[in-house]
Amino acid sequence: MTRFRSLSDMVRRTTPFAPPTAVLEDGAALLETPRILVIAGSDSGGGAGIQADIKTVTMLGGHAMTAITAITAQNTIGVQQVATVPTDLVVAQIDSIVNDLGVDAVKIGMIGSAEIADAVADYLPDDRSVPIVFDPVMVATSGGVLADAGTIAAFRRLMDIATVVTPNLPELQRLSPGDDPVASALRLVSDHRCAVLIKGGHDSGEALVDALIEEDNMTSWQDRRIATGDTHGTGCTLASAIALFLARGLPLPEAVDRARRFVRLALRDAPGLGQGHGPMGQGAVRLDVGGEMRLNQVTLGLDDYEASFAFYESLGLMPIVANPPDYARFEAPGGATLSIHRAADDAGPGGATVYFECDDLDGTVERLARAGLRFEHGPTDQPWMWREARLRDPHGNLICLYRAGENRRYPPWRIG
Repeated sequence: MTRFRSLSDMVRRTTPFAPPTAVLEDGAALLETPRILVIAGSDSGGGAGIQADIKTVTMLGGHAMTAITAITAQNTIGVQQVATVPTDLVVAQIDSIVNDLGVDAVKIGMIGSAEIADAVADYLPDDRSVPIVFDPVMVATSGGVLADAGTIAAFRRLMDIATVVTPNLPELQRLSPGDDPVASALRLVSDHRCAVLIKGGHDSGEALVDALIEEDNMTSWQDRRIATGDTHGTGCTLASAIALFLARGLPLPEAVDRARRFVRLALRDAPGLGQGHGPMGQGAVRLDVGGEMRLNQVTLGLDDYEASFAFYESLGLMPIVANPPDYARFEAPGGATLSIHRAADDAGPGGATVYFECDDLDGTVERLARAGLRFEHGPTDQPWMWREARLRDPHGNLICLYRAGENRRYPPWRIG
């Protein structure tokens, strides 16, 4: 069995574990494929577990590698049967991956048994030089039990090596009982020296609040709850996305921020399968999260609103915003959007504007300005819930760098 060695002796692709993908001085990540080791159970219905992890890592541009800890007979209604994989086979899967492909980050989900938890804790690096995201799975979305008391007790060893632990509220209560979730999380941070992401999805109310508790910092997010029953695999998807972004070298709060955005879009894109808690739509989250400068939106001028609307609808584009007589937005297969807009006086030739989405808009604009590009205005919050910065190319075409997140394809006023 290969054991972890000092990172100082390691070179990417020739050693078992590697530090996160290098980041250039200007903040741009190198274009290497992050290698994510997922240690988790299999969900035969494809909504959660290894299946959700693979879809998430793949859609975010990484390479998912798996060590399966348990096989479940599971669908959107419930868990019918669970078989734990022998511990030596779990370790053999990890060993096979480590000895050939290498690992940039690890995501741990359903662990299967206390014995497997101990074996995984023995194998993985214990100095947090490689990001490890631990989702302490105890119960499936449908209510099926996926971890017994002994296994949950063994979670402490995995928390000891984790970069971040991502419990929902019931899991946090089990790991650190108490009336105050933040106080409970702080105890875990103190006891295990890991960060804790408190997931508020099980709380009541229209607002959904998540909080990242670190030793010296707390970051919180509040969003409107998405009305959907297709929530199977949200925890798996979030944890895998965090691991992917940590492997790209992002700070933990930024990794969580982008992972949350991916989860929210996957919830909105759910295909509506099954009779119970259906799977999410990870495969439909395209051009929404990822590398900087995503060309995902074009705005064209119009003179005749009805004629232009009918023209693009006849091409097969799906209307998602209609604001006659001045504006409409359409979604194309693959996730790009096209808008038609009554051209303003400052529009480019033909009234066209090309949009490039940047997750780190302010940082990207600052970097480009230092390189000599001149902006008509810097990052500015707009009434339509986008943050935009504008400049022109040498011909005078209007270029917009922006960040919209889910408000590009799913604004509050989306139709249909």
